[in-house]
Amino acid sequence: MKIVVAIDSFKGCLSSEAVEAAAARGVADVFPDAEILCVSVADGGEGTVEALVEGTNGRMATIAVHDPLMRPIQASYGLSGDGQTAIIEMSAASGLTLLSEEERDPLRATTYGTGELILDALGRGCRRFILGAGGSATNDAGIGMLQALGFRFIDSSGLLIGKGGETMQQIADVDFSHVLPSLSTCRFRLATDVKNPLFGPEGAAYVFARQKGGDDRTIPMLDEGLRHFSEVVKRSLHKDISKIPGAGAGGGFAAGCLAFLNASMVSGITLVLEQLRFDENLRGASFVITGEGRMDAQTLQGKVPVGVAEAASRQQIPVYAV
Repeated sequence: MKIVVAIDSFKGCLSSEAVEAAAARGVADVFPDAEILCVSVADGGEGTVEALVEGTNGRMATIAVHDPLMRPIQASYGLSGDGQTAIIEMSAASGLTLLSEEERDPLRATTYGTGELILDALGRGCRRFILGAGGSATNDAGIGMLQALGFRFIDSSGLLIGKGGETMQQIADVDFSHVLPSLSTCRFRLATDVKNPLFGPEGAAYVFARQKGGDDRTIPMLDEGLRHFSEVVKRSLHKDISKIPGAGAGGGFAAGCLAFLNASMVSGITLVLEQLRFDENLRGASFVITGEGRMDAQTLQGKVPVGVAEAASRQQIPVYAV
């Protein structure tokens, strides 16, 4: 008998590995002769880097970067076992948890540090990137990240703009002459299940900026900045990102990736299971145990239990969820 255990983390309580270890002990009590295979999983949010690093026999890299307020910090990202793929979560360098509540300010916060992580991975030879857009402190449409990679955003006076969400409305032109040539050979995939557009009532600013320190005065400013950014993209790159579902992920970070890095957006759990070759792990299983900290309506939007269940159903394997 083969039993596969693939459970997401129980946020604020246990990691994916810890939950699966507990489940495996329980299974072993009932089926002492069973082969129990634990597969650490995530859906593009918390724990994704760890799951993919472990699943590909990769390693973590830790480097000096800048936090959302441009202060020096140490941040980590994952490298796949073959050294070709970098797995980067925005939250590592541009995350909300890096700031105290008093410091949260989406007008100032920048994604520059996330760009520094990408830059380091490029230097190590990575040409494939998996980016997670969850948990950010930013609302700058990924401009800071792009600045770190050589894109220059210029105001109406011909000067380089600064950093942070407040600078979006200042952009008059984009200078591509200092962009790293190696970017053209890279493939970027953005793991997110957020469906919010870039701007508007359901956009990045109005839905997410308040938890990042935005208020009734600054949120309309940020929303207008995101709208202006989309107009700059349309003028400079001839791409319309104004209504793409999911472009608002990470405070518009997804929009910046889509426009300037030709990124593709994929379901987080689908991407993770693909990278872990989960279908191969399932072969011959008698049943699967999955779950997450709370199963509710959001679970149906592409969370771990549904992704695992869909994969198992293709091989007609029963699934139990915790």
